[in-house]
Amino acid sequence: MPSVASTSRTGLQARETEAAPVTRSGVRDRRVAAMERLVRSCGASCEIELPSGACIRAGGDPPAFRVKVHSNRALRSLDEFALGTAYVDGLIDLDGDMLALLELRGALHDRMPMALTLRFLSQLLLLPSTWINRRSIADHYSYGDDFYLSFTDRDYHFYSHCVFHNDDETLEQAAEHKLDQMFDALQLKPGMRLLDIGGGWGAAIKYCAPRGVHVTSLTVAGDSHRYITGYLQDTGLAGEVRFEDFLVHAPAEPYDAVVIYGVIEHIPMYRRFAEQVWRCLKPGGRLYVDASATKQKFEMSAFTRRYTWHGTHTFLCLQDLMQELLYAGMDIVRVREETHDYELTMRHWAERFDAQREMVVARWGERLYRHHRIFLWGGCHAFRSGRLQAYHLVARRGTDRGPRPGAVSRASQFVKSLF
Repeated sequence: MPSVASTSRTGLQARETEAAPVTRSGVRDRRVAAMERLVRSCGASCEIELPSGACIRAGGDPPAFRVKVHSNRALRSLDEFALGTAYVDGLIDLDGDMLALLELRGALHDRMPMALTLRFLSQLLLLPSTWINRRSIADHYSYGDDFYLSFTDRDYHFYSHCVFHNDDETLEQAAEHKLDQMFDALQLKPGMRLLDIGGGWGAAIKYCAPRGVHVTSLTVAGDSHRYITGYLQDTGLAGEVRFEDFLVHAPAEPYDAVVIYGVIEHIPMYRRFAEQVWRCLKPGGRLYVDASATKQKFEMSAFTRRYTWHGTHTFLCLQDLMQELLYAGMDIVRVREETHDYELTMRHWAERFDAQREMVVARWGERLYRHHRIFLWGGCHAFRSGRLQAYHLVARRGTDRGPRPGAVSRASQFVKSLF
């Protein structure tokens, strides 16, 4: 198996001698050697072309993926954030099996820049959550409907995971299953009122209104509000959409049920969320939540924090949410894991997005295409590898507020837990 050291390093040095001092060539050689060790460690069949034209090859032929490095600047730091940024900046091109390529993540350190950490903490601790929600959602959802509709399912345009009964189903079939599941779990019937937190592209209204359920959708995304408003006007279906944050929503009367698809990631203060759900529901009313999740709250890659989800976006921490729902007076009816469903959903999204590359680049630019491509394929790999999980949870409102312990009671429970 040829290596950079044995077949191409001389050519690499010869072509770069005039462009950089000799004292830097050793640094470059060490970076190339580190890159070679990295690709061999993942066990995949791959090919990496360096700026000199030299190639690093591992595994058999044909390679599962190819990487073309256009500048030595891309090799300055071989950590996950730096390499992801190099791809967004056009210093690296990627081709082939993206899931095989993303197996490299297991050998990479993820370095969170201090500036990203400080920005997240300052927003989480110092700024009003409703203001942060509106601003961060505007950052991510302001590219226009055509951008998201280019890769989501064609009927309901879910931007959260669909539910697959088997792996061979279409994304459209899985979207229908998602709504069937919600409708049954909430025990909805004609004449009931449903609160939809985060209206998206009107999936809850499209599905529930023909079945006699009145839906009130809340959104703080301008494009979403315009889309649902237009849909209601065009179809004449019963329902309403409000440009309003759920945390300040004050209904004239409580709802029979509440659904929140994928939006809990934008509401990391679970106590406030749970108490607001209790206020918005009738006694016995049900809540349906689904979301992507991590086992530790606030855990997120530096690349995702920088390029995809701004503000205080935080993947669901299931155990923390369940605790706050119980403290608020809700009973947990069921929890189901749906990690594989999210993996399949994001694979469909990523494949459709890649198929629309020319249109996306022409309308929104190469840079946006690149970082959203990493978001979609990286998310699919994260669910496959267990870095991310997904769940849906159903809870029921009790008649009384929950037994939220005070500081003394919590301290007592903690001491007791030690013995």
